[in-house]
Amino acid sequence: MSLFADGLEAAVHKAFTRPAPKSAPAQMRYLVKQLKSTRAVAQMLRVSQRTVERYVKNQIKRPRPDLAARLEREVKKRWQPQIRAKARQRAATTGGIVIDTRARMGYTAPIGSTDQDRIRHLTVALPPQYAARLFDAQEAGATDTQLQQIAAEALKEVYFQDGGRRAGSLEEVRFTDIEHLEFGL
Repeated sequence: MSLFADGLEAAVHKAFTRPAPKSAPAQMRYLVKQLKSTRAVAQMLRVSQRTVERYVKNQIKRPRPDLAARLEREVKKRWQPQIRAKARQRAATTGGIVIDTRARMGYTAPIGSTDQDRIRHLTVALPPQYAARLFDAQEAGATDTQLQQIAAEALKEVYFQDGGRRAGSLEEVRFTDIEHLEFGL
């Protein structure tokens, strides 16, 4: 994944009402329950079916690091899909999304303005239409650059232009060298 896609997923994960299973056997049992067979889980995780059965029976408790990462990623991908959908819907219709970032930002404007790029730390509440655009683009498989462009447009309108109250001649916002990025619902 990418910086923006991971950030959006982390924001949605904060909406979970119950924690996802932590231990490897519990995660394996959850995946077997979701996919309805140990064979499907084994193919997805690229391990043998017997290995999955051993985890389910608590005969193996600690996976190697690469398997642990795949296991956790697959569980979180499937955990509480209705809660995830409601959180995305709420952000896209009424709540909006908050972006907290530290990055180099500048803009293209008419001659005579101070459009020099500089590092800025911003925490800005974006309106619901930008949350909807970000989530829709993420679901459509947008690249990190495309998500970054949507965020730049949102920051242009909300932060630099203040909803149309200032900087009306601003043409483009440059949003680069991201040091920190976090989303909140």
